[in-house]
Amino acid sequence: MSNNMARIAEARKTVEQLRMEMNINRMQVSMVVSEILSFCQDHAHSDPLVSPVPSAENPFRDKRLICIML
Repeated sequence: MSNNMARIAEARKTVEQLRMEMNINRMQVSMVVSEILSFCQDHAHSDPLVSPVPSAENPFRDKRLICIML
């Protein structure tokens, strides 16, 4: 009997989840892709993977002087 009640409770949760998802306003994929592209193009100037960081501002540069004698 309790197994049957558990199935009914699970089915009710599923129905509630589907009702919530039915009311979600979804965007078209093409619209989302165009928004992502425009965001990337607008922020490309500050992206260190697209435009290199000047060596004076690079916190990971080698700070010690290396002297090599041949």
